[in-house]
Amino acid sequence: MKWNLGDLLDHVGAVEPTSRAALIHGDRVISWAELSRRSNNIARALHRRGVEPTAKVAFYLRNVPEYMEFLAAALKGRLTHVNINYRYRAQELTYILEHSDSEAVVYSAEFRDRVEEIRGQCPSVKLWIEVGEAPAPDFAIAYEKLANEGDGAPLAIERDPNDLILLYTGGTTGMPKGVMWTHDIVMSAQLSSLRAINNNADPPSDIEGFLEHVRARGMHVRQLPAAPMMHATGMTVAMGAMVAGGCVVTLPTTTKFDAAELWREASRHKVSSITIVGDAFAKPMLAALEQAPGEFDLSALQSIVSSGVVWSTPVKQGLIKHIQQVILLDSLGSTEAPACGATISTKDGETRETLDFRIGPECRVFDEDDNEIAPGSGKIGYMARSGFIPLGYYKDPAKTAQTFKTIGGVRYAIPGDLCQVEADGRLLMLGRRSSCINTGGEKVFAEEVEETLKAHPSVDDANVFGVPDEKWGQAVIAVIAPRNGHRVEEAELRAFVHERLAGYKTPKRIFVKSDLERHPNGKPNYDRMRAFALEQLA
Repeated sequence: MKWNLGDLLDHVGAVEPTSRAALIHGDRVISWAELSRRSNNIARALHRRGVEPTAKVAFYLRNVPEYMEFLAAALKGRLTHVNINYRYRAQELTYILEHSDSEAVVYSAEFRDRVEEIRGQCPSVKLWIEVGEAPAPDFAIAYEKLANEGDGAPLAIERDPNDLILLYTGGTTGMPKGVMWTHDIVMSAQLSSLRAINNNADPPSDIEGFLEHVRARGMHVRQLPAAPMMHATGMTVAMGAMVAGGCVVTLPTTTKFDAAELWREASRHKVSSITIVGDAFAKPMLAALEQAPGEFDLSALQSIVSSGVVWSTPVKQGLIKHIQQVILLDSLGSTEAPACGATISTKDGETRETLDFRIGPECRVFDEDDNEIAPGSGKIGYMARSGFIPLGYYKDPAKTAQTFKTIGGVRYAIPGDLCQVEADGRLLMLGRRSSCINTGGEKVFAEEVEETLKAHPSVDDANVFGVPDEKWGQAVIAVIAPRNGHRVEEAELRAFVHERLAGYKTPKRIFVKSDLERHPNGKPNYDRMRAFALEQLA
């Protein structure tokens, strides 16, 4: 069976009780009947305005109902999703829109000033769509106009399992890269993960079987993505819930994470699953439960899923203490190779591995010369994932060849995760051999921040790296060498970076050192600079 998500949404919409909630945001509830009508209208309205099938459409939104509603329209209309990190500044935003060839952009009214700043630099964009209560500016069209333009009938359109979904990731080298997934690969990967998590129970293999699955289970799922939907984790989990006829619940406060609000909304709307990104979410969630034990009715909550950063065992244990029935799924993966491994934790102390935390049919470990690492050899290699993996990077054949390799006749995604293979085949993960910093689930490429710092007239050289941080997993830290005779103010440098890059890329601290002690070949001596910074922090 070859899957198309737009076809699935049409079929699920036809069998789903029309009054059942599809999207919930505070007091606002969009039923399945409304979602079907409005998403069909939006897709048809885009086609009429010249944004035709296979065109790229960019999502410049926080976690609001319009994200999933517009995604449903894109999937049905054969339009390619492009995610935009809403923390990006003008330079980064322009790069994504131009690199992706986006022809339409849906954005929240709060970002209007930034859109006005960059829209003249984005000639490929035919249509700007503003989400908000105020009248749209002259250069844009109001989102609600598109949603209410038409009779809501399904599109008379033949779709393709190879229709694309683009997921831009900060990656580990250079500017963000657009990972190319197809509808069929995304759906097949989700069903494969579902099979592994459910003890290898066979997942649905055709639309009729899938509809039966929806009738039996899917329509009862209420997914709350606390993780941003502009990242792969939040978006794909929410999309999976929607395609399965479930309901996506988003938090009323979109500009900051409020753990107490999360629990209130989970209780109020009987949420069955929550998606987070490691301890940055889980620690405040646990603190909120500790501060108000028994206040929230979480009896409907079945699972909490985390991906992207460390989710520490004591925090997991604390959450389970308060929510006895919950299952915690801690997933290892990346935009290029999701669900490479996972562990499941329960109140009984059960922690079982699933997916590929060990070598197996779809998981191997290779050295830099593509030789397979033998179990128990003590050698370090790169984890490689085969099976349902992306096509590659959009408009970047060189980086595609580096990350997606065919070895022994099998195609693998090798995103750069280093590990050792123990004698029993288990994988000991060691991190990435790169300058990528993972801070609260956001990826920061050190060289981008270094080049920004060196653009300041007082800075001669700069090194940027991550150091362990209890809340964020890693904190971005910089050590700079000043130009001769220049006085350097840390606050001024942080503001300088913040004006040019997304806020999470701004170093938490910047230390001054007369010599950065680069290696003789000119490469940064990150180990020495990190040790120096840790001394200063102490």
